[in-house]
Parts: sequence; C-alpha cells; structure tokens
Amino acid sequence: QRKSAATQYWLSGSVWNRFSHHNRVCGMGHARSIHQDTVVRRLTADEMKKARESKQKVERETQGKLPRQKLNERARERKVPASRISRLANFGGLAVSLGLGTLAELAQKYLNGEKPKDTHSLLDSSPVLSEANAEKIVDTLCRVRGAALKIGQMLSIQDNSFISPQLQRIFERVRQSADFMPTWQMFKVLVEELGPDWQQKLAFFEEQPFAAASIGQVHLGVLNDGREVAMKIQYPGISESINSDIDNLLLILKMNVGLPEGLFPDNSIQVLQRELAWECNYTREAACAQRFRQLLPDDPFFYVPKVIDDLTTKRILTMELVSGVPLDHCTNLSQDIRNEICYNILRLCLREVFEFRFMQTDPNWSNFFYDAQKHKITLLDFGASREFRKEFTDNYIEVMKAAAEGDRTKVLQKSRDLKFLTGFETKVLEEAHIDAVMILGEAFATSEPFDFGAQNTTRRIHSLVPVMLKHRLVPPPEESYSLHRKMAGSFLICAKLKAIIPCQQLFQDVYGKYWEQAGLTSDEVSTT
Repeated sequence: QRKSAATQYWLSGSVWNRFSHHNRVCGMGHARSIHQDTVVRRLTADEMKKARESKQKVERETQGKLPRQKLNERARERKVPASRISRLANFGGLAVSLGLGTLAELAQKYLNGEKPKDTHSLLDSSPVLSEANAEKIVDTLCRVRGAALKIGQMLSIQDNSFISPQLQRIFERVRQSADFMPTWQMFKVLVEELGPDWQQKLAFFEEQPFAAASIGQVHLGVLNDGREVAMKIQYPGISESINSDIDNLLLILKMNVGLPEGLFPDNSIQVLQRELAWECNYTREAACAQRFRQLLPDDPFFYVPKVIDDLTTKRILTMELVSGVPLDHCTNLSQDIRNEICYNILRLCLREVFEFRFMQTDPNWSNFFYDAQKHKITLLDFGASREFRKEFTDNYIEVMKAAAEGDRTKVLQKSRDLKFLTGFETKVLEEAHIDAVMILGEAFATSEPFDFGAQNTTRRIHSLVPVMLKHRLVPPPEESYSLHRKMAGSFLICAKLKAIIPCQQLFQDVYGKYWEQAGLTSDEVSTT
C-alpha cells in the first residue's frame, strides 16, 4: 500500500504477468509473487513464440563467449535509502558502531598484551581500522551507495604504501560490488524515466543486476533486433545527496580513522562533488562516451561501446554489452601481455590530456575491461570526463618535460606559470613541490624500461604532503585534481600488473606531436 502507483502497476496486472512469465521461459531471473486479487491473463501464442525465440537467440550468441561479470557473492538486495534523513541515520549508526568497535579492539589488544604493529601503511596504524571496523565501513558504504561509496572505491585502488593488504582485501568489495535495489524500487526508476511501456523496446530484461556500483546497477537486456545491452539504472536519491554524503563520511573518517592530513583538502572536495554531479547525469555521460567513440574510431587496442539512445535518459544509460575482465584480474597474464596493457594505458592517458584535451578521469580498474580473445580493452564509465584548457596543457607538458630531463629550475618556473605556485613561497615548499614533480617524472626520465612493480612513488609523494600543506599559499589549479587522480591511477594499474615498460620515447613522441599540431618547432618552444 505504501508503494507508488507506478510500482503497483509493475507488481500487478497483465504487463507484469507477461514479463515475469517471459523471464521464467527464458530460464533467467526469478518468478515473483503477485497479489491474490490481481487479474491475470495467460500468455498468447505470439508472446510465447517471441519468448522462446529470444531465449534461443541469447543462447546461440553467448556460446563460446567469455564469462560475464557477476555480482559479488556478498552483495545483497537492500532498499536504497533515498531521503537525506534516512542516509544521515546510516552514517550516524556507523559512527556509533565504529566507536564501540574501537574500544573493543583496544581492550582486546591490551588484555592480550599486543604491541603496535610496525607497519608501512599510512592507514594501518589506526586502531579504528581493525578488520571488524573496516567491515562495518564497507557494509555501510555498500548499503547507502552514492558519493560515500565512491570515496570508498578511491581508497580500494590504493597500493600497499597507503593501506595494508588485509584492508585492501576488505575494501575490494566496495569496488567490486555494492548492494542492489529491490525489484520494485528498480522498476519504479524505469517507469519514471522511460514510461510504462519501456519493456516494448526489449525482447528480454534480466531482473537481477550483474553489476552494482556507487551510482547505479547494471542489468542485462536484449533489444528486439537481438543485440545484447547493458542497462545502467541509477539509484534513487543519489544525485540529491552528493554533498551531504561526502561531508558525513569524511567527518566520520577524520574523527575515527585519522585520514592522512591533506588526503581530501577542501578544494579537492569541491571538485569531487562537482564531478559526482556530472556522473549522476547519464545524458552527459552518454554524450562523453559518443565523443570518445569519435576520438578512438580505429584505435588498435581500445574500444568504446555504442550508446543506445532511445533507452538512455538522465538516470538510465544503455550501451552495447561487452565481454572481458577488469584489469586487476589480469595479474596472472604473461609479462608481455601485462606490459602491452600498461603501455597502452599510459599511451591513452597522455593522448587524453595532450592530444584530445578531454579525459575520462576515473581510474577505477573496473572501467577497463580486457578481452583476451580480441586482445583489446573496452573503456567504460565516462561520467567523470572533462576538458582541459589549452593554456593549462601548454604549461603542464613543459613541466613534465622538465621533470623528465631533470631540470629543477624549469619545473619551478613552469609550475608558477601553471599557478601551482605564486613565487612568494618558502624555499622549503619550493623544494618539496619540485621533489614531488621529479618523482612523478622518473618513469619518463630513462630510456631503459621502467619497473613499476619496484617503485615506491606513492610513499615518497605522501611523505612530502605535510610540508606542502603547511606552506602552500594557493590551492592547485582545478584541472590538476582530476588529472593527477587519473595519472596516479594509471601508475597504480602499472604497479598492480608489475609492468616493465619503456616510457621515455612514449612521452617524447607525444611532446613532439603536441607542439607540431600547434605549429611550433622544439627550438621555438624552448625560447618561449
């Protein structure tokens, strides 16, 4: 009785009966109970024939394909808390639970006579981040989803210098799979976005999602022409709660976990909130995906799925279904294949910022699907795509070149041109800033293959953060937050796959092409 009229429409009547029978005939999904007083009619012969043909076509076309992505076995069907009050209640419950869990953890260690562990992980020294408390954080994030879960995903892809391997395994669930909506809540979004007759555009729709992430969950569908599609359906109330979710989660983590100072400075939070608002607009994401298809039409290693326009709205995004596995599942591939994957990831990253000046800035491993049969990577999730000003890239490419050449003076000069520095900073800050840039440029500084698996870039950068925060006079340019997140994520992919690849020539080729397109020679650039 509390459900909306749109939901009742789906839980009763001939349309629901036809669709649930369709699922049973196709052997997919689960039959749902309907109200006893519902008027139900039988399937017609034409409808039965269409269901059988749809099932047979799906079976024929899926034979020999790689296994599809599946929900994490721990994912549960739970209603998304859509109101701000209900979401705040979840965060409040987490805060109380973390406090009690921390007291229990400290008491147990005291009674057992345990000494603090000698750990090299920045987030492993806090008693709050015991495995039990980390499980509570993950459980809350997977329940509320949205912006809070997005931050959890950012933590999940960090390397061992940031969080311990044990905590990485716990946060892995955050990245792999959130909980998913009940069927009635999911159907309510479909009806509100596509209208009550949306199912007429599909020959088949699977009720249970095969993936659930921070902003929405993904379902298998089959168009009337037989093409398989992935339908991403946004959780209700997510876009309206971005700012409050981030504020609530960071307050809890700062009070209880003790996040490293400066991990989420105020300016980066504002950028993150704006980018999450972009990600909640699936119409914008569809346009970004179509733009990338135009930018990479014949790329030998990357593929961008096609958008299905008539099944795409602000809260529903439908694209052709692709096969493959996320990049973190590629650790057991041969060294040569891992090297090729990572080389192309860096190639794409450099092309995005310096050739396209348009970048997909979310480096989540699940946004890159490797298809072993085709030996290609499919690019997914374009919600956080953004443009870069030419003035910004003109100076940034020179900063990278100076770092690759070991020119500390030019790094400082171009950093001022970029507005990273004002020119009035202390010598301590200038040296720390230059050191950080030089560390990031190491991969491009040598003609020998760079061993990403042996590098400690993250730890060395984090050791400089307190100095830069204490003495910095102005926040970095807005574009740098997104760019550095993507570049750091690309480096983490290379480290995860233990790539050993030559990077110097790759950057030099991009550098030469950048100024060639601008109509300048290297000599002319050096005099500017």
